[in-house]
Order: sequence, then structure tokens, then C-alpha cells
Amino acid sequence: MTSTSQRITDLLATHPVWDGHNDLPWEARDQVAYDLDRLDVGSELATTHTDLVRMRRGGMGAQFWSVYVDAKWAGEKAVTATLEQVDFVREMTRRYAGELALAVSAADVRAARDSGRIASLMGAEGGHSIDSSLGALRMLHALGVRYLTLTHNDNVPWADSATDEPVLGGLSAFGREVVREMNRIGMAVDLSHVSADTMRDALATTSAPVMFSHSSARAVCDHPRNVPDDVLTQLPGNGGLCMVTFVPKFISPTIREWDLEAADAAQAEGISWADHTAYEPFLRTYLQAHPRPVATIDDVVAHVEHVREVAGIEHIGLGGDYDGVDVLPQGLDDVSGYPRLLEALADRGWSDDDLGRLTWSNALRVLEGVEATSRDLSATRGPSTARIEDLDGE
Repeated sequence: MTSTSQRITDLLATHPVWDGHNDLPWEARDQVAYDLDRLDVGSELATTHTDLVRMRRGGMGAQFWSVYVDAKWAGEKAVTATLEQVDFVREMTRRYAGELALAVSAADVRAARDSGRIASLMGAEGGHSIDSSLGALRMLHALGVRYLTLTHNDNVPWADSATDEPVLGGLSAFGREVVREMNRIGMAVDLSHVSADTMRDALATTSAPVMFSHSSARAVCDHPRNVPDDVLTQLPGNGGLCMVTFVPKFISPTIREWDLEAADAAQAEGISWADHTAYEPFLRTYLQAHPRPVATIDDVVAHVEHVREVAGIEHIGLGGDYDGVDVLPQGLDDVSGYPRLLEALADRGWSDDDLGRLTWSNALRVLEGVEATSRDLSATRGPSTARIEDLDGE
């Protein structure tokens, strides 16, 4: 009888993991100012969650690299920093061309897998990266960016974030135009980080499948970064995808409660959780007297199975958020851990077909759907010349 471990190894040979969100590019900026001579991702590293050695061990076949920049950076600074992130990903794929292949289409992803390389796609994390400019959006697409997360932790002028005070109640008129232009050019609308009302507005506006690159289920863990059931139930009609994340405070109700208590303690000392420069030193001290609970693979399994139950097997994927957080669940400590999660699901009765959809097929189908919508729309409509000041009166 084939062991579960061997079964997963065989599965990953044809349906490798396609992960929705990894922040290695920001870690490279932060640690070594993008110098790959000092951060050789081709060797096993001790300072990151991600390198090519562990990606292979984890059975990975495609990665959306996040070309993230700090949401506090507004205007031209955000655009410039995003371009630097794009430049890094392109250089990384060039330097490690034997292992990585830059991918800007579903055909590229298939070709990478067939050549034994890991497809490297890009997603921009936050609408601040386009500075309210559809021209900037189109240029990111021209450089290979294939999704835009509409917000990060802070609102943008045209969309509300999940972790900021609501201003618009979802998308503004310009925000809806951003979504329509993304549909036209073939850039996936990523609804991680946005408010529930922004999710609903985007789903009402889009004509292409949406994605959540790294979000889990709000019914399992009541965090605003997670997806409510009423939104999950819309994914079958839209064709979209929720890529379950591994972030402990998003997946464990116990850690969510601990996190709220830590934020309250910081607030009592005049420190906001959103002010990372002040909050991180506070948290290091707080941890000494208040140890953080531990998340496990079982917490992730609970979210995966809930999304499957509510949205269906065709609308679920994985988005670990590696190198975007400090702490991860036990057993999923770095990118080599995916097989352990898949083994846990297999032991709970998941078929190979189900697991293959989770790891690979669903993400491929969504990208193909985005591309098909773009072909249809671009045949009948040219680039939008709308400006935020015209639509929103800014």
C-alpha cells in the first residue's frame, strides 16, 4: 500500500503547489538592499522562510511574488519602490534561470512546469502602488504584474481596507473603474486586505474571476482580514479563488484574542498596532510576560475545509504569506512545509483530484479566466482615460 507521504510526493510531481503570496522581495530589500550576492536564494538560508532549496522540498511549481511596498508611502514614492520590487523579481528569475521562469500568462506557467522550473509571477500588494493612476496600473501590467491587491492595511483614496476606518463604504466610482480596467488588461483583482464592503463592490463590478491571494475564513477566525461566508458563497458564480493563508492571528481564534489584548496593552501606552516602528519593540517586551499561543497545521486545515464547504472545491487555493510574517504555524515554518498540510488533508479523506485542485488547477483556471475576459474586453474597448478627480471629485 502506498504511504500518504509517497502519495503526496507523486501528486506534487504533476500538481505542484502554486502559492498566492510570498514577501521574499521585501525581505531582500530589507536585509540586503536587493543584493543577491549577499542573499543567495539558490542555497538554503537561515534568515528567510524562502529559498529555492526549500521550495523544491515543498513541492512548489509556481509562486506569486509580492511586489509590496509600505502602505504609508504615498504617491510617487510608492510607485518608484514598487518598480524596484519588480526589478528585483525579474533579476532573481534571470540569475536563477535554471530553477525559476518568469511567467506572465497561464501558458508561461505550464511551460515552466513542463521544463521543471518554478513559475515566477508577480502581484502588487496595495492600490497605493499605482498612485490613483490607470496609466501606472497599465505599466505595472506591461512589466509583468498579474494581480493588484486593491488595498493593503490602509485605505486608498478609492477603496476601503479591512484594517482601517471605513470612509467610502467599499469602492468609489474611480475604484470601480480600476476594477474594470484590470478586467480589460488581464490583471487579477485581489481582494485580500480589503474591507468586506469593498469585496462586495468588487464582485458586483468585475466581469473576471477575482482572487484572495492570502486570506482565510472569517467564520472560523473572526479577523477582518478574513473572508465572510456571504462573500465566499459568491465565488462559484464569479469563478474566483480564496487562497487560504497561514498567518497565525488570521487562523487561530486563541491567537486572535491574544493579539487584541496585546494591541489594547499597547494602546494604553499610547502606541498603535499600525505603527510598526513603535509597536514591534513594544511587542518584544510584551511577549516576555505574555507568551503567544501556538498555531498548528490543524488550524489551517479548519480554514481549508470551511472554504471548501462554503465555496466549493474549485474555489480554494493556498497563500502562505511566507516572509511576510514573523511567526508561522508549527509544521508550516517555511516553504518546505506544504506536503505536511497536504498529508493532513489526505488523511481526512481528500482525494488526489481535490488536492490537485487546491495546489494547482484552481489557480491555473482563474488566471486563464482573467486572460479570457481580457481578450473579450480589449477587443471592444480601449484604455480608460478616467481620472480620480473626474470620477470622485478629488
